[in-house]
Amino acid sequence: DRRELPEETVNIVRSAFTGGLLGWLYGGVPAFHRARRDFIERSHGELFQSRVDAVQSAQHAGLRSFIRYGWRWSWRVATFVTIFNTVSTGLSVYRNKTTISNFAAAGAFTGALFRMHLGLQGLVGGSVFGTACGIPAGGLLMVMQRVAGETLQEKRNRERRELYEQELAEWHSRLSVTEVLGQTEGNADEGPQMEEIARES
Repeated sequence: DRRELPEETVNIVRSAFTGGLLGWLYGGVPAFHRARRDFIERSHGELFQSRVDAVQSAQHAGLRSFIRYGWRWSWRVATFVTIFNTVSTGLSVYRNKTTISNFAAAGAFTGALFRMHLGLQGLVGGSVFGTACGIPAGGLLMVMQRVAGETLQEKRNRERRELYEQELAEWHSRLSVTEVLGQTEGNADEGPQMEEIARES
């Protein structure tokens, strides 16, 4: 109504970005250190023009590995977080309440989706793993909302109530203006009629 994205959508996008960033760090930082160490171990026999050249070559090897492995983890974690949050938020909005079962179902769905290519056994295993991860994640999110003082549902209901009260007040003000205009027009019409009656009498 106010031409703004819903807060739930913004939260899904933020969590996807944060998940992608954390996934990149999780995959990239160890890969950087491992690639740098491997480069140093392999390059004992190589000749470098200077110490700076050797250090730069080791850093470049680590950076290439950071980008490659960081990207692999980044898109996977971002996708997992996006699907999980979309399902849990969709259930919360549909049911108009946030419960642990929403997060458990979202974890089961996401885990099953990610392990579906392994067959029925992977599907079941992924859903069990997803449920096991979804319950603590959901509990943590619910505790954080309680600490913040207001859950998303309470905030959404409060904003709806405030918007309804604002629209009702605007409607009442328009109605009173219409009534005033109606009375003014009625008084204006009565004036000529009274003059005609006075002339006739």
